[in-house]
Amino acid sequence: MRLSSHAQEIYEMLYSMVSMLLEVVASVLAGACLLRLAMHWLGLPMNRQPGLFVTALTDWIVRPLRRVVPMGGRADAASLLAAWIIKLVQLVLLWLAMGGPMASWMLVPASLVALVQLVVSALSALVLVYAILSWVQPGSYLHHTAARLCEPWLYPLQRILPRVGGVDLSPLALLLLLQMVGIMLAGLMRSLLF
Repeated sequence: MRLSSHAQEIYEMLYSMVSMLLEVVASVLAGACLLRLAMHWLGLPMNRQPGLFVTALTDWIVRPLRRVVPMGGRADAASLLAAWIIKLVQLVLLWLAMGGPMASWMLVPASLVALVQLVVSALSALVLVYAILSWVQPGSYLHHTAARLCEPWLYPLQRILPRVGGVDLSPLALLLLLQMVGIMLAGLMRSLLF
C-alpha cells in the first residue's frame, strides 16, 4: 500500500513536470503564431524585430498550412490554425499522459478554450509591456509596435475612461477585464476537462 502511494506521488510529480513543460512550449509557439497573425493584420513589418523572431519560430508550421489555407488580404488564417493545432496537440499529449480520463471529443472544445486563454494571457502581457515602455522608452520602435498591437483593445476604453491627471487608465481597465475573462475561461476549462 505504501509503495503504491509513493508510486502515485512520483507519477503526479512527473505529470506536473511534463504538463508544465508542454504548457511553456505550446504557449510560446502558439503565442508566436498569434503574434504573427496580429502583426500581419495590422501591417507591421516582419523584417524587423519582433517580426524576424516570430517568423523564425513559426515558419515550420505556418508555411505548410498556407498551402492549404492561403492568405486572404490581411487575414492570416494559417497562423490562427497553427496556434490552434499546437494547443490541440498539447492537450492530446496531456490526455494521453493522464490515461484518457475524459471523452476524446472534448479535446476539440477544450483546445479552443485553451487558445482563447492564451490570447487573454498574451494580451495581458502585451498591455503590461506597453504600459512599462510608455514610461521608460516612449517613442522607441518596440513601444510603437506594442502600441499598435494594443490600440484595437485600448481605444474603446480610452473613449469611455477620462484621463486622470494626464494618465491614461485604459491599460489598467483592460487588464482588469482580461483578468475577469481569464477567470471565466479557467472555470469553463475545468468543466470541460473534469
